[in-house]
Amino acid sequence: MSPLLNIVYEDADLLVVNKPAGLVCHPTKGGVYSSLISRVRLFVGEDIQPQLINRLDRETSGLTLVAKIPECARELRLIWEKREVLKTYLGIVHGHMAADEGTIDAPLGRDAASAVAIKDCVRPDGLLSSTSYRVLNRFSRSAQPYSLLKIEPRTGRKHQIRIHLAHIGHSLVGDKLYGGDENLYLDFVQFRLTDAQRERLLLPNQALHAGEVEFQWRGQEWHFTAPPEDWFLQFAGAEAHGSSAPP
Repeated sequence: MSPLLNIVYEDADLLVVNKPAGLVCHPTKGGVYSSLISRVRLFVGEDIQPQLINRLDRETSGLTLVAKIPECARELRLIWEKREVLKTYLGIVHGHMAADEGTIDAPLGRDAASAVAIKDCVRPDGLLSSTSYRVLNRFSRSAQPYSLLKIEPRTGRKHQIRIHLAHIGHSLVGDKLYGGDENLYLDFVQFRLTDAQRERLLLPNQALHAGEVEFQWRGQEWHFTAPPEDWFLQFAGAEAHGSSAPP
């Protein structure tokens, strides 16, 4: 493993990494190690201008594809734009899901009532959005119920998985923005999150991991998988180990 990146795959055109939770994709003022693309630039060197094909929220871990050459970037972005990619996530939510599987169809748009500018919500005039899920395991911690889910977003809206799961009453464990108290997010970004607030969140990051990506490209099938981080696995239990691959 590179000290800069957790590399899943690399060739002359493409780099696939397992992004850690807590790392933003784009540069910040925090230094050259503070974003994924900055770390990639250090890794590939000055002669290459890498481009991110997909992006994940700061607290979401998992597979991120990086094109090393413009041709690769154009080809893969077209595949993403055409929605010809199967993306599978693992998520841990509060509560025991009643149904073993289901699809959430709910339009998404800006949450005008929120103090957080980036927050969206389910609203009738929003963009059509669809998320499917399947329960992998129902379990309890300290007498509290949780469910481990395999999740497939059918559309690619901002914060889609997080909003849809919260909308049906099963927010992601550790979600500071959509978990029911957005003050947790506001305090987090202002670096004033207290120990008591961290204890309420249960986990250091939201329990969402982009574990699998599959698509057709250049005449062949591409299929990448990556495991969640240890804190996710420890909370979810043995059922999460190996569950990023198809059952």
